[in-house]
Amino acid sequence: MHTHRRSVIVKQQAKKLGFDYCGISQATFLEHEAPRLEQWLNRNMHGEMSYMANHFDKRLDPRLLVPGAKSVISLLLNYHNPQKQTDPGAPIISQYAYGEDYHFVIKRKLKALIEALQQEIGEQIGGRAFTDSAPVMDKAWAQRSGLGWMGKHTNLINKQQGSFFFIAELILDIELEPDGPVKDYCGTCTRCIDACPTDAIVEPYVVDGSKCISYFTIELKNELLPSDMKGKFANHIFGCDICQTVCPWNRFSQPHHEPAFQPHPDLLGMTANEWHELTEDVFQKLFRHSAVKRTKFEGLKRNIRFVQTETAGSSISESSED
Repeated sequence: MHTHRRSVIVKQQAKKLGFDYCGISQATFLEHEAPRLEQWLNRNMHGEMSYMANHFDKRLDPRLLVPGAKSVISLLLNYHNPQKQTDPGAPIISQYAYGEDYHFVIKRKLKALIEALQQEIGEQIGGRAFTDSAPVMDKAWAQRSGLGWMGKHTNLINKQQGSFFFIAELILDIELEPDGPVKDYCGTCTRCIDACPTDAIVEPYVVDGSKCISYFTIELKNELLPSDMKGKFANHIFGCDICQTVCPWNRFSQPHHEPAFQPHPDLLGMTANEWHELTEDVFQKLFRHSAVKRTKFEGLKRNIRFVQTETAGSSISESSED
C-alpha cells in the first residue's frame, strides 16, 4: 500500500476513535532537542524527578525504544472543561484531573487504533503506544508533526484550539508520510511568564520544573512543602492551569467530547470547608479512577493544609464548631 494511503487511513481511524488531531513524523534522532534537554538536566530543573534523567538516549531517538521504528504518530485529545468549581474559595485542582485518569482513557484508544490500522492497512504492524508511560518527548514529536508549536510555557499550542490537550504517540515500524512543522505564533506575548506565581518560567521556552506548582503538588513526595513557597500556590492543590488560562490562544478552546473526562457529580460543588475536612472515604469516592490518586490521600491533605490561609482556617474552625 502506498505511503500516502496508509497515512490517510491513520488519520481517519484516529478521528473515528475520538482523537482531535493527528500528525506524523519520521522516526529519527531529535538533534535540536538533545542539547536543550542536556542543559535543562544539568541545571537540575527536574528537581527530584530523577526519572527525567534516565534513558537520555532513548528520549531522543524512538528507534532505541522501538527497534525498526520508521514513523511517529502524534495524537491530541482535548480535555478542556469550561465548568469551574463553584466555591471561589475552594482549593483548586487542574481541570485535566476532573474525570477518569487520562492514561487509562488514552491507552484504550491507542490499543483500538493499532488494531484498526492492522485491519485496515492489512499488514503486520509492529510498534508501541505511549502516553506519559515511557521516555518519549511527546511535545517535541507533536511539534514536529505540525500539531502546534511549543509555547513560552513549554506546552504545545494548537492554532485552532489552544493547549488543553493530552498528547499520545504510536511509534510504528511502517513508512508513513510525514507532516511538516508549523511556525511559532507566540510573538512578543509574555502573559504566561508574567502570570506564573512561582516564577517557574525562568525564560521564554524554559520551565524550571522544580519550581512549578504541578511539581510541588504532584511529584514532590516530602511530608512538608518548602516554606518559601507559602502563599504562592494561588490555592492550587493538584496541578496548575494558570499559564494556560492566561494564554490568548486558549480563547479558541472548545469543550471536550469525552464522557470519561466528566467530573464526579460531587466534585465541582465542594465547598472550601468540605475540602478542608476531606476524609479518606470521600477521597476514594471522588477520585477512584482519577489522576489525583497519584498524590495519594495524605499528599492531597498536605497540599490542602499548605494553601489554607489563617483566615480560612479560623472560619472553617468556627463553622465546624457550629
